[in-house]
Amino acid sequence: MNAQAKQSPGVPPPAGLRAVPRTVVALGVVSLFMDTSSEIIHSLLPLFLVTVVGASALSVGLIEGIAEATNSITKVFSGAISDWLGKRKLLVLIGYGLAALTKPLFPLAGDVGTVLAARFIDRIGKGIRGAPRDALIADVTPPALRGTAFGLRQSMDTVGGFLGPLLAMVLMAATGDDFRLVFWFAVIPAAIAVIVIVYGVREPAAPVSAEPRRFPIQRSELARLDGAFWWLVGIASVLTLARFSEAFLLLAGQHIGMELALIPSILVAMNLVYAASAYPFGRLADRVSRRGLLLLGIVLLIAADLVLATAGSVPQIMVGAALWGLHMGATQGLLAALVADAVPADLRGTAFGLYSLVTGAALLLASVLAGALWSFSGPGATFIAGAMFAVLAVIGIAARPRPPGSPGT
Repeated sequence: MNAQAKQSPGVPPPAGLRAVPRTVVALGVVSLFMDTSSEIIHSLLPLFLVTVVGASALSVGLIEGIAEATNSITKVFSGAISDWLGKRKLLVLIGYGLAALTKPLFPLAGDVGTVLAARFIDRIGKGIRGAPRDALIADVTPPALRGTAFGLRQSMDTVGGFLGPLLAMVLMAATGDDFRLVFWFAVIPAAIAVIVIVYGVREPAAPVSAEPRRFPIQRSELARLDGAFWWLVGIASVLTLARFSEAFLLLAGQHIGMELALIPSILVAMNLVYAASAYPFGRLADRVSRRGLLLLGIVLLIAADLVLATAGSVPQIMVGAALWGLHMGATQGLLAALVADAVPADLRGTAFGLYSLVTGAALLLASVLAGALWSFSGPGATFIAGAMFAVLAVIGIAARPRPPGSPGT
């Protein structure tokens, strides 16, 4: 039953998972399976490129750079097209379908060019699906449940984020380090994800309008995205500068002399906490002040940065990673819900695309700055700088009396 269905008199509305629309649950399952498939491959891909294909480290960096840039740019246009057409499921299916079609290319790859093509198409697929998927979640979910809905999808996505590398390690051990055979296993969850979209995702009918839909990427339409949206994008961008790439969590483990074989456990721990906390924090966002919850999430990031800046032991690194995961759980679904609340319904896809583009550019800048600080001043300075950017985000929130969002702002 859709969460927006009417309730009988005297019967309390459903709560928790029972209240989440079926389409949101289905999209969460899709995210879980596709992320599991992708992470099986991505957690092994750099090593596969260097040891099996014979690629250089420069080639690995070039492939990843092109892939992520393609993802960020594509999101803007796919979100705008979903608004223009008034159809989101088709673009979600195309995006996940492209990603699924690339999976067999990895085990078949014999050169760098094939891997580059596969990653390029895979990231195009991710870019196509991202903004329409988030807009579809907002379309089918009542405003008072958006924190719960986005938190659930984020939680299920993050389960795939740590399940994939764990499966990769198990499969590598079981197959005698046969990269190509392990990559073939990744085709299975990707295919399941596409099947779930076809049969499990339902899209509401687009509102009938007497006027033809206008393509959103033009000045008159973008002007409808007001200061509340751009303030939110600014806060999220500063937070991204504070957080930079999670690769620096791994470098922190290496810096204190952690065994190389155990270093991936840092990300496993972070993602476990992230996955476990995203849904509870999402439900909380529908019951308390969203502004207060966002501030709590930033405080958790500051705490993580301070712990990691002074880390001298494995337990301290793990505590820092856990706090980082709590920060992600508290903020990522919440920020998506706030974006949905801050923009007109017929511009949600465009708004999510622009949000992803700007924060993606901020992540690139953040990682470059963090890398420079790490090289010249060490990990302590890098994480302290992250904490300072987080403090700037706190100041930005405090300077605005009422941040966007419907319930509990």
